[in-house]
Amino acid sequence: MPKGKLLEKDGKRVLGVEFAPTHLPLERRLQTASIIAWFLIMIAWPLVSYPVFFYATFFTQHGYLFTIPYLIWIYADKQQCNKGGRKVGWTRRWKLWDHYRDYFPIKLVKTVDLPPGQNYLFGSHPHGILCSGAFSTFATDSHEVEKLFPGLSFSVLTLEINFLLPLIRDLILGLGVCSATRESMNYLLSRPGGGVAAVLIPGGAPESLDSHPGSYVVQLKNKKGFIKVAMQNGASLVPVFSFGETEIFDQLANPKGSFLRTIQDKLQQMFQIAPAAFHGRGVFQYSFGPLPRRRAITTVVGAPIPVKKIAQPTLEELNAMHQRYVDAVVELFYKHRDEYAHDPTHVIAIV
Repeated sequence: MPKGKLLEKDGKRVLGVEFAPTHLPLERRLQTASIIAWFLIMIAWPLVSYPVFFYATFFTQHGYLFTIPYLIWIYADKQQCNKGGRKVGWTRRWKLWDHYRDYFPIKLVKTVDLPPGQNYLFGSHPHGILCSGAFSTFATDSHEVEKLFPGLSFSVLTLEINFLLPLIRDLILGLGVCSATRESMNYLLSRPGGGVAAVLIPGGAPESLDSHPGSYVVQLKNKKGFIKVAMQNGASLVPVFSFGETEIFDQLANPKGSFLRTIQDKLQQMFQIAPAAFHGRGVFQYSFGPLPRRRAITTVVGAPIPVKKIAQPTLEELNAMHQRYVDAVVELFYKHRDEYAHDPTHVIAIV
């Protein structure tokens, strides 16, 4: 298939809406079902989880027998996300994740070996709308990442607030996901003997607001905290780039200074989660809806940057390491752009 070709099958167009063909292979239907399940679990359920628990507690006869103990458990277990998580192998091996990988499809590219005798802090770029590339490659075993990099245990890092969401917290803990707090990173990266690969998306939620097809905007200029954590722990920095991550959703135009972007920025500062106004395709049609479009994503893992352990790096040392990391991200992008970008004329913008 030519690079950049749309992966949706040609359907019938009615009144400007392109409907999916009625006859599709079972495998494609399973792939779409996996995306629907992922959308319901990761996006819809967080929005309704506490209202559902409230209703079950106060308006059902025996619901409180489950909800009250479980909410107590969430409170008692709230620090687990900062203490290495609770990875469960069978959760990472669900067939659901294989169908999720094949929907886009998502590919993982290894460029060098990573010796397991040390710890690593991966920086994954860009964030995109929902980090589909990083999630599939590092939070599941659908790419056999821990066989591809033997001796390493991968932990994707996310907002601590996600671990307060009923049921979702236990799922992502089972996937090996941990909090993106400094406490959590220090816990992981200080592991004696090495073997830890923590995966951070440095751009975070604010970067998702810059996610538009054909654009690779990476927020890194003022992101130095994770560099300092790596230096304090002597953890090697590994740049990662997911080509195609920004292609799977469209987003309403929201340039800096626009009314929409101003509102989005304020809401992001208040709630930590960026309210991106995105849209993709639907279940039975390809023209609009909340599901991502079928666009190939290729996640490329670059060469590690050795980092000397410095308990209190000076500003000059921090800036020098930060610039070295930024240069490595840019170099990784242009080295693989012609092969994996949907358009080889795309450029990267570091802001």
